[in-house]
Amino acid sequence: MRSARMPSRTRLDRFLAANTRYSRREVRLLLAQGRVLVNTEQATAINQVLEPFDTVVLDDVCLRQHEAVYLAMNKPLGVVSATDDPQHRTVLDVLREDPQCPLETDLLASLHIVGRLDKNTSGLLLLTNDSQWSEQLMQPDSKIPKVYEVTLQHPLDERYAPAFASGMHFSYEDITTRPAQLEILSSHVARVTLTEGRYHQIKRMFGRFRNPVVALHRCAIGSLPLPAELEPGCSQAINPALVDSGLTTS
Repeated sequence: MRSARMPSRTRLDRFLAANTRYSRREVRLLLAQGRVLVNTEQATAINQVLEPFDTVVLDDVCLRQHEAVYLAMNKPLGVVSATDDPQHRTVLDVLREDPQCPLETDLLASLHIVGRLDKNTSGLLLLTNDSQWSEQLMQPDSKIPKVYEVTLQHPLDERYAPAFASGMHFSYEDITTRPAQLEILSSHVARVTLTEGRYHQIKRMFGRFRNPVVALHRCAIGSLPLPAELEPGCSQAINPALVDSGLTTS
């Protein structure tokens, strides 16, 4: 089953003409009579643009009401970051199986993923039905930091942090990574903070040292850490204050 799509922006007169017995010409009279409310406010302009989560009421009858959803999930290993996959178990499958999931099935179907994680990477994953919010977070210029805990096959040493901080050039794509922060936590474990998300970037950066990544876990996105109490496969709503701030750290 494909995910349901939330409505896009549209004009109020077009919406009312498409969803009631009134023509676009008659909509002007409805507004003049004060019979249309948008988000509890009396509508006055026929060309008012409805945002995806605006509520529209005509004569005390709700014509449109969509809830904006923002979820933080602790993605388990072995699950693909997709809403639909014919061969593999997806994060949406995991959410449907979670008895503590805060959403009804119809809302689950409207979600999409904000910044994917590889099948063999665990940790914080964001899901929403608000495409404007997700696009804001994923813009390259947003530079929202993402923090990972990385377990390596071989020991770390003092060469790593300066190399990550300087950025690395990958000739295949002819790109140079942005400066990244690396903190050594133990002989084989490091904390890495990125402000971009190149293809298999962390694995490729450690590959420069011929040091394979054994485990990769995302701990935080911007000002949102993975809640300590959130077990793998579980999810919870994101604090509205963090949603409004775009998860920035400033």
